Amino acid sequence: MASAPAFTIRPAVADDLPALGRLGALLMRAHYAFDARRFLPPGEDPEGGYAWFLGTQLAHDDVAVLVAEQEGRVLGYAYADVEPLSWKDLRDTCGFLHDLVVAPGDRGQGVGEALLSAVVVWLRAKGLPRVVLLTAEQNAVAQRLFARRGFRRTMVEMTLELGSH
Repeated sequence: MASAPAFTIRPAVADDLPALGRLGALLMRAHYAFDARRFLPPGEDPEGGYAWFLGTQLAHDDVAVLVAEQEGRVLGYAYADVEPLSWKDLRDTCGFLHDLVVAPGDRGQGVGEALLSAVVVWLRAKGLPRVVLLTAEQNAVAQRLFARRGFRRTMVEMTLELGSH
C-alpha cells in the first residue's frame, strides 16, 4: 500500500487565502455550533470574511500564518502573533496562538501537531518566553493535543448572558 505524500509547513501567501477562508469558516462554524450565544455567528460569507481577515495579517512581522500543504493543497493552517504585555490580562509579552485548524479529511495525520511545532519554533525565534492560547470548552480533541505538547490550564473563561439574569 502506498503511503500518502508528505506534507510541508510554510508561510501562507496570498494565493492560499481562498483555502484559508474555507478553513477559517469551518472554525467559525464549529465554535458557533459549540455555543451560539458566545461565538460570532458565521454570517452569509464567513469564507470571504476569514480570507480577508487573514490576508490583512500576512504582511506583519509579528504575525505568523503557516500552512500545511500537500501536493499544492492546503490541509490546515495556524495563525499566531506576538502579543504585548497586558495589564488587563495580567500577562507579560508572549506568543498567542489564535487559530489551529485542519480540514476534516486530513485530520489524524499529524498535521495539527506539525503546525503547532512550527508555531512554537517561530515564537522561540522571536525570543518569546511562552505561548498562550484559548480553546473552546467543548473542543476535547484540541485540548488533548495541547496537553500532549505541555500546555497547562491557566484561566477559565465564563460567560453570563445578560438578558437571562
